[in-house]
Amino acid sequence: MAASVSSPALLGIGDNVVDFYRDRGEFFPGGNAVNVPVLARRYGLARAGYIGLIGNDAEGAHVRDSLTREGIWIDRLRQAIGPNGKAVVSLDDKGDRVFLGSNKGGIQRALALRMDAEDIEAIESFGNVHTSVFSYIEPELPKIRAHAQTLTFDFSTHRDPAYIASVAPHITGAFLSGSGLADNDIDDLIGYVAGFGVATVGVTRGSDGAFWLADGRRYRQGIKPADVVDTLGAGDSFLAGYLTGILTGRPIEAALDFAAECAAATCSYFGAFGYPHPAGG
Repeated sequence: MAASVSSPALLGIGDNVVDFYRDRGEFFPGGNAVNVPVLARRYGLARAGYIGLIGNDAEGAHVRDSLTREGIWIDRLRQAIGPNGKAVVSLDDKGDRVFLGSNKGGIQRALALRMDAEDIEAIESFGNVHTSVFSYIEPELPKIRAHAQTLTFDFSTHRDPAYIASVAPHITGAFLSGSGLADNDIDDLIGYVAGFGVATVGVTRGSDGAFWLADGRRYRQGIKPADVVDTLGAGDSFLAGYLTGILTGRPIEAALDFAAECAAATCSYFGAFGYPHPAGG
C-alpha cells in the first residue's frame, strides 16, 4: 500500500550504492536517489520513500537496514541475486572525495527498474519524485512524469546536449554539476535546459556555490562555513535542503540559503548520511 497524501513528501526512485572508503576499510550507504529523500526527511520533510533495487549481499542488506533506521518508506524496494552498487572512494588532505572506481551500479544496472501498477500508486501518493542519471530509469520517465506532480532529475556531470534533450522534456527540475565551467558557460547551460520547459534548473560548482533558475528568475547562492571532514554527499545535501524548503513553503531565496547550511553540515561527518559498516564485516 502506498503512503498517505496528507503532507509534503518525496519519493526517490533509482540508484543506490555503498561508498567504500578504501583508506578507512568501511562502507557507507549512498546514491543520489537514496541520499536526497533520506536527507530531506532529516531536514524536516514529513515523509520520504525510496524505490530501487538492492543486491543480495552485505552491501545491499546495509542499504536496506539504513533506510529502515531512517524511517524511509521502502515497501517497493526490490532485491535480486547479484552485487549491490558499489563505488570506491578516498579522501584527499582537504577532505574532498576522490572516486577510484565502481561496479557501474551492480545488479541495478543489469536488471533496470520498470514501474508497475503498485509503483505508480506510490508515485501518485508521494506526488514529488526525484531520480538521477545513475538510475538507468530514462525509459520510464514519461510514465513517472504522467503520475507525478513534480519530477526532479540530477544529471551530475553529464552535460551532453543530446542526452539532456532526451531527458529534459519529461522533468520539472534539473540539477547539474558545473565543475570546470566558467560563469558564462553555466548561464548558457541553464538556458539550454530551461528551453525544454524545465521550471527549475540548478547548477552547483563546489566552493563557488550554486547558480539557479526558478520561476523565471536567476539566483546565486554562496557556500556556508564548514568544518570539512568529508565532502561526499554535500551536493545531494544541498539539493535535499532546497527541495525540503520548497516543499514546505519557503521562498526560493530562503530555500537556497537553507540548502547551503545543509551542505555545510554534511561536510562535517563521513559518508552521505552516516552508517559506517566495516568492509568484510
